[in-house]
Parts: sequence; C-alpha cells; structure tokens
Amino acid sequence: MSNINLTKAIRLLAFFFLLFAGMYYLEGFLVPVVFAALLAMLFTPLSEKLERKNIARGWAVLICVLILVAVFAGIVSLVAWQINDLLSNADQLQEQFAQMVAKIKVLISTKLGVSHEQQQQMLEHQRSASAGKASQTITRLVAGLGGILTSCVLVMVYMYLFMYFRTRLRNFVLKLTPTDSKHQAEKIMDTTSGVIQKYLSGLAMMIVCLWIMYGIGFSIIGVKHALFFAVLCGLLEIVPFVGNITGTTLTVLFTLAQGGDMNDVIGIVCVYGTVQFLQSYILEPLVVGRAVSINPLFTILIIVFGEFLWGIPGMILALPLLAITKIIFDNISALKPYGYLVGEDEKNHTGDYAVVKWLKGLFTGKKYAD
Repeated sequence: MSNINLTKAIRLLAFFFLLFAGMYYLEGFLVPVVFAALLAMLFTPLSEKLERKNIARGWAVLICVLILVAVFAGIVSLVAWQINDLLSNADQLQEQFAQMVAKIKVLISTKLGVSHEQQQQMLEHQRSASAGKASQTITRLVAGLGGILTSCVLVMVYMYLFMYFRTRLRNFVLKLTPTDSKHQAEKIMDTTSGVIQKYLSGLAMMIVCLWIMYGIGFSIIGVKHALFFAVLCGLLEIVPFVGNITGTTLTVLFTLAQGGDMNDVIGIVCVYGTVQFLQSYILEPLVVGRAVSINPLFTILIIVFGEFLWGIPGMILALPLLAITKIIFDNISALKPYGYLVGEDEKNHTGDYAVVKWLKGLFTGKKYAD
C-alpha cells in the first residue's frame, strides 16, 4: 500500500514539474493567451447583452474589443500627454537632479570619507564599463517594445476568437466530461466566469477610485503634475507589492527633483497612507469583496512564484489563475482538501490572524472583506 501511495506522489510531482517547466518555456505563447481568456470572460456579459438585441455575435464581439482598445488608447493618451507636459520642464528637472547628485556626493564624502575625486573615478570606471553595453541595451529595449506591441495585438485577436467561439469551447469541455459530471462541469465554468468578471471589474473600478483619491490628495499638498502621478500610482496597483512602492517612490523622487522639500515628502507619504487605508478597509470590501478568497500564505507564495515564472505578467495573473484553480478544487470531491488548503476561513477575527491579513495586504495592495 505504501508503495502505491509513493508511486502516486512521484507521478504527481512529475506532473507538476512538467507543467511548470512547460509554462516557463512557453511564456511568450501562454501569457497573451491567458490575458485574452480573462478579458474574454470579463466582456462576455456585454457581448451577450448586445446579442440579445439582435446584433450578430461577430459584430457584438468586435464592439467589445473596440471598447477595450478605446479604454487603453485613452489611458495611454492621458499618460503621454502628462509625460509631454512633464518633459516640457526637462531643463529644470536636469538642474534639480544635478543639485541632488551634488548633495549626495557631499554626504558620501562627509559620512563615508570618499573624496570627490574618488567618486568621480568610480563613475568614470562605471561609464567605461557600461559604454560597450549601451547599444545592446538600446537594442533590447526596442525589441522589448516591439514584443509588447505584438503581444497586445495577439491579446486582442485571441480575445475576439475566444468570445466568438465561446459556445464551441464550452461544448468541447462538456463533450470531454462524463455524462454524470456535465452539471458539475457547467457549474465550474459558470462560477469561474463569474469570479473573474467580479475580480476584473472590481479592480478596474478600484483603479479609477485610486486615480481620484490620489489626484485630490496630491493636488492638496501641491505636488506638481499631480494628475500624472495619480494615474501612475493607480495603474501600478495592478502589480502586487511592487506597484505600491514603485509609484510612491517615483512621486517622491520627482517631487524632490522639482524643488520639493521634506514637508512635501511627508505629505506624499501621508496621502499614500490615507489612500491605502481607505482602499483596504472601505473601498476594497465594497467594490471587490471576496472575489478571490485565497489565504495569505498562498497569496504571497503564488505572487512570488508568478514573478519567477513569468515576471511582472506572472505577478498580475497569479491571483486570478489561483482563484480559478481553487474553484476547480472546490467542485471536485477528490481535490476539495487542496481547495481548503488554498482558501481561507469564512470568519476568522482573531488578533493573530489580523497580522497575517496585514501581510497579505502588504504583498497585494488589497485586503478582502470577511
């Protein structure tokens, strides 16, 4: 009996090893497909509503894709407009940065005993060492931008095809399912679609709320280009953990470069703390709720693993994919223990668990209501 259990365990480990190895090496193919599948789930209700108004499915799906393109184009245009406005003061920014560097050099010389000449020699050595890599960096940057544009086009194409052939894809899954399990399969697909729709729509509403709150807060404390930094901080929220820190850090650095002082830095930190409090304990429970009910341990593990597997896209996709996996676990008897392991209790208000929930919020920027 023990040999049989050991064989099953080895097979299971081999399966997961091959699965994750395949996901790692097929990143370029899988990431656009997964993004497209999630967006298709989000826009399916709109497509169905249009189809009920006697609009052909092809046109209904195309309208959904065009709406998504228009939203992204609007966001990109807004960011580009703000960046252009920011670069209009490039000379002033360069001067302020030069002053900051000079102050840092004095601080290093005073506190660490490294003279200006030694610092200059270190900088020259670094420049000479990196000069040969400059062309390679530019080439990689251009290739990266080209890859992003290609991936965006692929996402739109895949999204259209997923939505257009959704009935065939659904019937395909049902044909693979035994007759006595068809109802269960339908329940899993419907639940998955509902959870993803709630999560993504709630996340979009949350980003808009963050834009408004950051915009008001930064404007009150007098941050220059407040709209740009509000949009930046809101958009970066989709990247768990890293987004929160990056958005605030960039706002602080540019504020200092534009002549700000410690009072401005304190103001930015206070705005960030206030917004995060309102987001975590008021807006998040109301807008998103418990759409993704994953316990803090696996929340952190899956985000770190997602970054290792697919980088930034992996961090963004980690929680929705784990939520889908949990739904499958919860609806299959043999896998329910794994669903219980990944999920969290419906009610748990102990003081110790509150600390764990805080850790979950630190890594995700989100806290889900109990």
